[in-house]
Amino acid sequence: MIRKFVGAVAAALAVLAGLWLMIAPFALGTQPEDADWTNATQSEFFTGLGVAVVGLVGAIAFVLAIHEELVVRGLVVPKPRQAEPEPEPVPVAAAPQASSAELATLLAPLVEALREDLNHNPRAGEHRQNGKAPLVGMEENR
Repeated sequence: MIRKFVGAVAAALAVLAGLWLMIAPFALGTQPEDADWTNATQSEFFTGLGVAVVGLVGAIAFVLAIHEELVVRGLVVPKPRQAEPEPEPVPVAAAPQASSAELATLLAPLVEALREDLNHNPRAGEHRQNGKAPLVGMEENR
């Protein structure tokens, strides 16, 4: 457990060191106020940003490890999660009938259009003989 505390403190110090690297060029006056950032300022700032981010990730990881250790030892009791209310079940018999009726009303115009197309299509009429459509793939022997 003490190792986790030491790790958390070291990670927090890394965050502070990274923040210092980010503000040092401005605080110490090495960066001119009215000029673009110099190469040294860019280098220090982005190095500090990287150190601060890594330190923050480490500090979060160590704090979570300490919390887990305290839960295992029984010193901290986690809050129980509230169960989400289950949705009300839909009656099985009512749902398919309603959807079938809706589907039938939606598809009725499509079916009627297809029926009219098959009855009035000139190409289909050319191949019909005696009111019967020819079998596809089979030729009539004469």
